[in-house]
Amino acid sequence: MKKDLLIIGLVWPEPHGSAAGSRILQLVEQFQNQNYTITFCSAAKMSDKSFDLNSINVETKSIRLNDSSFDLFIKELQPNAVLFDRFMTEEQYGWRVAEQCPNAIRILDTEDFHGLRKAREVALKHNEELSRDHFQNDITKREIASIYRCDLSLIISEAEIEILSEEFNIDLCLLYYLPFLLEPIQEEKVSQLPTFEAREHFITIGNFLHAPNYDAILYLKQKIWPLIRQQLPKTELHIYGAYESQKITQLHNKQNGFLIKGFAKDANEVMQNAKICLAPLRFGAGLKGKLVDAMRNGTPCIMTEIAAEGMFGNLEANGFIEDNLEAFVEQAVSIYTRTEVWKQKQQNGFQILNQRFNRLIFEDGFTSQIKWLSENLQTHRKNNFIGQILRHQSMQSTKYMSKWIEAKNS
Repeated sequence: MKKDLLIIGLVWPEPHGSAAGSRILQLVEQFQNQNYTITFCSAAKMSDKSFDLNSINVETKSIRLNDSSFDLFIKELQPNAVLFDRFMTEEQYGWRVAEQCPNAIRILDTEDFHGLRKAREVALKHNEELSRDHFQNDITKREIASIYRCDLSLIISEAEIEILSEEFNIDLCLLYYLPFLLEPIQEEKVSQLPTFEAREHFITIGNFLHAPNYDAILYLKQKIWPLIRQQLPKTELHIYGAYESQKITQLHNKQNGFLIKGFAKDANEVMQNAKICLAPLRFGAGLKGKLVDAMRNGTPCIMTEIAAEGMFGNLEANGFIEDNLEAFVEQAVSIYTRTEVWKQKQQNGFQILNQRFNRLIFEDGFTSQIKWLSENLQTHRKNNFIGQILRHQSMQSTKYMSKWIEAKNS
């Protein structure tokens, strides 16, 4: 039986520029393995970093915001399932999908819990411990409403499953844990990686447009790196990321070894050349792609609790987790100079990838979940009464705002 999936992207995937770009391609592979024919559409503009989806047999379509042309497009396509890339696309197009394809499974890929990221940002700004008060923001409310309107939301972190189910009482039948889905690390690959002796310097990497990454770079510049440099005066910190702007490039300081390197054409190569990865994130959510890049390339990390959240389960980290500034610096200097500790942390990373993010562990369960939804969709929706409320016409402000914008523009 022919099955069609429509993915509505917030942006076109950029796997070399962000973890989100890699994540969406992992989901494409999962649905192709389930024999879905996939169409990817987005209202965003493509960039020179956009992945060529046609090369992996995915059809592409440019769409418009607040325009009924989308209705005609999806009515003709009639997909069996629609995947929304982040809650913002569900807000824009979810009501149109529900009207034109009422029997299509509606799946939200949160990428990460944006409401949690915002709450942590607010708490940091006010120098406060995270509390329920910080979740009283517009983003959290909009995202949770989106979760209820969908049939299933893919959650990348176990920590976020816990927060959504325990703090917000969202039924677990609406949430599905699906982390990064990676190829296992083979011994042959490990044996080819540069050794401790062949590596030098520190690295951090991440999209410069992402607010937690920019904050972490400032924290490195102002607090962490001067203390490391005092003890290791010949070392450098290499900072890589896509979309560097003037506010990033002006942080470059060759004299102090604080080097803005810009976009990395090959993240694996630059990560393999580094001895230590620094990830001092002070707010954020989801799983951190920079830690996966580090583990995949045998580079131990010094990270904060927020950076480490959801990554390690009961396994030992691929480095040290420290929120205290002095302890963070001490561990960075220590592991940089201690071969045996470095090698042990490297091995921890390989174990984590193979035991917690091996795609083979999750494929059968995810296939079964999608199959069950397709066979029990109406019963599943009846049990989600809050979702029915939010679908009621009196609650659809985004729908009527969109119609008003379209009428105004015509």
